[in-house]
Amino acid sequence: MEASRRRVSPLPLLIIIGCCACWGCSAQIPIPARTDGFVYGDGKPPAWGETVVVEAFLDPVCPDSRDAWPALKKAVEHYSSSVSLVVHLFPLPYHSYAFIACQSIHTVNKLNPSFVYPLLEKFFMYQEGYYNQPTYTKSRATVVDEIIKNLVVPVIGETNLEAYKAGFNDSQSYQAARISFKNGCARGVTGTPYFFVNGIPINDSGSPLEYNYWMSILGPLVGKM
Repeated sequence: MEASRRRVSPLPLLIIIGCCACWGCSAQIPIPARTDGFVYGDGKPPAWGETVVVEAFLDPVCPDSRDAWPALKKAVEHYSSSVSLVVHLFPLPYHSYAFIACQSIHTVNKLNPSFVYPLLEKFFMYQEGYYNQPTYTKSRATVVDEIIKNLVVPVIGETNLEAYKAGFNDSQSYQAARISFKNGCARGVTGTPYFFVNGIPINDSGSPLEYNYWMSILGPLVGKM
């Protein structure tokens, strides 16, 4: 009898768990002041409904993102004003310095949007120096200093260095990099490179796509415009 009187009903606990689960599911992803992503070319927002819009989720220190970039860039440039390209940064958590790379790109965008793609291509060119293994014994501060000296300064110039450092340490660039990652997660991005064309995911995302493959996708769409 005594034991039965002391038994606690599980109902309150189940209610609490249910409420927490509902709250977690309905939590709002932060909404940025501007649409996430960097427009390739003239930097103008894509003319939705007037051009074919390609969205690419790339990690600056991902080998597959690096290998996917030349063919995608060439295909987009081939169609010029008929195709718009927006690159979203998606730092993979198992690439130790991917987030730092993305934060760096968001920082230079604040200085001058024309710095974005040159810096992204710098990361692609020299990314092997910032893989997990080469940076294993280095401190975060050391790696950040190397990135600034070897990749950022050649793009932005010494005169912009102090402004870059201030921007990098500003919470805005940190938040922007976080929002880019959350944006990808919300859209079901699971790796890089990951592609959408006119909002529809490409089945072969996750590996580099050849130039001819891109032409086979974009050509018929441009022809229907």
